Amino acid sequence: MEKMTMKLRGMHCASCASSIETTTRSLVGVASSNVNFAIAQIAIEYNPQKISPEAIQKAIANLGYEAFVPDLSANGEDADKKARLTELQDLTRKVGSGGVIGTILVIGSLPMMTGLNLPFIPDWLHNSLFQLYLALPVQIWCGSSFYIGAWKAFKNHTATMDTLIALGTMAAFCYSLTVTLNPSFFIAQGLQPEVYYEVSVVVITLILLGKLFENRAKGETSDAIRKLMGLQPKTARVLRDGHEFDIPIEDVLIGDVVLVRPGEKIPVDGEAIAGNSTVDESMITGESIPIEKKSGDRVIGATMNRTGSLQVRASHVGKDTVLAQIVQLLQQAQGSKAPIQRLADQVTGWFVPVVISISIATFLIWFSVMGNLTLATISAVGVLIIACPCALGLAAPTSIMVGV
Repeated sequence: MEKMTMKLRGMHCASCASSIETTTRSLVGVASSNVNFAIAQIAIEYNPQKISPEAIQKAIANLGYEAFVPDLSANGEDADKKARLTELQDLTRKVGSGGVIGTILVIGSLPMMTGLNLPFIPDWLHNSLFQLYLALPVQIWCGSSFYIGAWKAFKNHTATMDTLIALGTMAAFCYSLTVTLNPSFFIAQGLQPEVYYEVSVVVITLILLGKLFENRAKGETSDAIRKLMGLQPKTARVLRDGHEFDIPIEDVLIGDVVLVRPGEKIPVDGEAIAGNSTVDESMITGESIPIEKKSGDRVIGATMNRTGSLQVRASHVGKDTVLAQIVQLLQQAQGSKAPIQRLADQVTGWFVPVVISISIATFLIWFSVMGNLTLATISAVGVLIIACPCALGLAAPTSIMVGV
């Protein structure tokens, strides 16, 4: 069996993660599959004689998501950071636009909400065609990711949080659009031809605002890991055949003698064989007072040499150093699932179809009891809209990620 970790792109909620997990676990040759929604990552244990990584990636691609092996080089990190910043800027623009338009629509809808004649609100602000023109860009541009996600889920015979958001907002928008284009139909039914564009716009904006906070939390966590990895020096000064050489840290071998001058970071784990100094080990031990080091003492890579010079014989290099193992343990912790997160995944697997069923039942009951299409529609949309952010499915993985 072999283990492989890949990054995922295109997930919008915990239901997306659950769908990817279910599909990959059903593949012949895959022993285990765990998707961490918070860091958009999948950890798979598989038999390479039965299935290839490319086949796993293709199965994920068929669901409408992208899986790829992360580039751990400096260029890869820069590209990943640039992509996250671009996504944050896009979300910020959408939230800002939706917030302004939503505020205008809510103000324009106040007379309808309160049943009062408010003289400070002009009549044209309540005009349904004007509200349609305002709501359209939010519905198409800001809400596009939800509708694309819902369509992907529909094609794969699944339902995600995007399904709830798309159903709720489209129901409110399409009902209002019908009222705008054919108000006489509702008047003939004895119904007031009122529109609810502000419902769709405000819901889309609020959910995008939640995603903005979520992405910022992800970015801060990723930056913390990068800073931890950045503590490792990039080069080391080694003594070979009586000559000093500055070489990349990756080229240091076990048994090499490394020279460390005052004010430099110790590049590898090892044993001091010459010199006397004090070393600040607070990054590992939390001890704020520098520790005296002399010949025979153990030193830890990435700690700061303070006062004197040391010669250190390397005993652990690369992925075997203390710092590298800390980073590896942290990444494993992020890739694993806490019990509460497994519970959240189980709940979200049933959450969407149950909510949709309750919404349909709500519509049928209100329409059969009251005979009022508007009231039945609003009640059904209310169920979908209140449920769609799914605090458990989104908050549990994000809070665990930030805690780690």
